[in-house]
Amino acid sequence: MNRSQVNEIIARSDAFMRSHGFVLPPFAYWSPEELKAHVASDAPAIFTARLGWDITDYGKGRFDELGLVLFTLRNGTLDALRSGQGVSYAEKLMITAKDQVNPLHRHAVKTEDIINRGGGTLVLQMYNARDDGTVDEDSDVIVATDARRRVLKAGARLALAPGESVTLLPGNWHAFWAEGADVLMGEVSTVNDDLTDNYFREPVGRFSTIHEDTIPSHLLVSDYYTWLGQIHEEKIP
Repeated sequence: MNRSQVNEIIARSDAFMRSHGFVLPPFAYWSPEELKAHVASDAPAIFTARLGWDITDYGKGRFDELGLVLFTLRNGTLDALRSGQGVSYAEKLMITAKDQVNPLHRHAVKTEDIINRGGGTLVLQMYNARDDGTVDEDSDVIVATDARRRVLKAGARLALAPGESVTLLPGNWHAFWAEGADVLMGEVSTVNDDLTDNYFREPVGRFSTIHEDTIPSHLLVSDYYTWLGQIHEEKIP
């Protein structure tokens, strides 16, 4: 992806979120220089918890067909999750465009509620995982949609209208996309770890390769080690 495209997607995504009544926290709008200064002083958790913008085309270069916009609002640590004390939760806003697919994947640790916050219909395709973690194409999938127990055939499609949600447990294979119109999605989960807890059925790159054809308006979480890594090593305890 070109940086100019990333900049445009961020601006468009912020406008879409605001159109549904969601305003992001101040750090969403910091320039790279402002973010660098705050991470070095009063906001190191933005770096350590990987908070902020995340735009991915899964390394395929076809963002309109295969991609996702995410903004991580809050995130805890695996140590807190293990101990049951401290910040053991995470929250994201996401945008999936009409007919834009988020590929089939699962998590080994994270439990998440996926919520249709507004727009079109959010569609999920779901499978269980076998003991070895691979996709089980035979067994029924049992999920809760807004506390209602549902039984789905393997590979069945679950449609969520605005306001509806589904709870995904570790091992629930799922792909999703929007139908009818773009969808603003919410995610409320246990601690999120995009570096080690994403397992995709087909090989993809979780983060995009960015071609720097212009300067960034705002950094992506995948930019942090390049832009902020030295600060992390030298100044963040």
